[in-house]
Amino acid sequence: MPLFKWIHVIFKNGITDAKVELGKKLYFDPRLSKSGIISCNTCHNLGEGGDDGVEASIGHKWTANPHHVNAPTVYNAVFFDAQFWDGRAKDLEEQAQGPMQAAPEMASTTDFVEKVVNSMPEYVNDFKDAYGKDVKITFEKVTDTIGLFERTLVTPSAFDDYLNGDENAMTPAQKDGLKTFIQVGCATCHTGVALGGNMNAFNVVDTYKHQNVGDFKGDANGMVKVPTLRNVTKTAPYFHNGKIWSLKEAIVEMGRIQLGVKISDKEAASIEEFMKALDGRMPEITIPMLPSSTATTPKPDMN
Repeated sequence: MPLFKWIHVIFKNGITDAKVELGKKLYFDPRLSKSGIISCNTCHNLGEGGDDGVEASIGHKWTANPHHVNAPTVYNAVFFDAQFWDGRAKDLEEQAQGPMQAAPEMASTTDFVEKVVNSMPEYVNDFKDAYGKDVKITFEKVTDTIGLFERTLVTPSAFDDYLNGDENAMTPAQKDGLKTFIQVGCATCHTGVALGGNMNAFNVVDTYKHQNVGDFKGDANGMVKVPTLRNVTKTAPYFHNGKIWSLKEAIVEMGRIQLGVKISDKEAASIEEFMKALDGRMPEITIPMLPSSTATTPKPDMN
């Protein structure tokens, strides 16, 4: 992430333990959804890899994502240049506003979310502890707090230890895989701290074999966010529409459509071995006990 974005975050919403703990509660609270059964964690499950493990997420009224878009992992998303597959949100705080208001996802409104949170004295006190006694609990304050919690979801790996000078952090096979990864050209797009997270052209040399599944075409310029490779062994299925379940197949397909090269089985296995070194040390997440609803808390609405 560019330095100016870190500076922006620090001055916009400095990280404190109280804010992080409050953000975690909100992240896990399904009452922020219209139905009362869908939370941020539903589609970005922190015990599963930060995603939901299905091709297209299931939301309100058991509705599959109408564009057949796969939920990316939230782990290490703080390092992305932009959020969503089309990069339409500049940061995690802005991204958190989208799914809550999307009819096929959490199906809430800004007014509904504000009423839910303000109806519970424990949440009101938590916000005062986090932001000061004069805080106004708005929809934006709720989503900013969720985004701030998400910024803490980073997973340092053996690859990082290797880059930091520990020659034994990666196995010989993983080191060979890193060489293959670079030689084949994967590092052209999978760069930076996240080994992805930037916007890039898709279908550069050829057309993705499942391009006809769903209607997603990228942003106005056809650019698509490059997925992070951190914890990639835990985040199947792959590609924007989740149509490929095998990591090896995903590697070969990316070589074909993005690089115009035929990656051999041996090369794919080598690259996959390197990717195991990107499995990170996951933060210990304790599921929070949520505040009790009150007589003024909006009731769940399944319609």
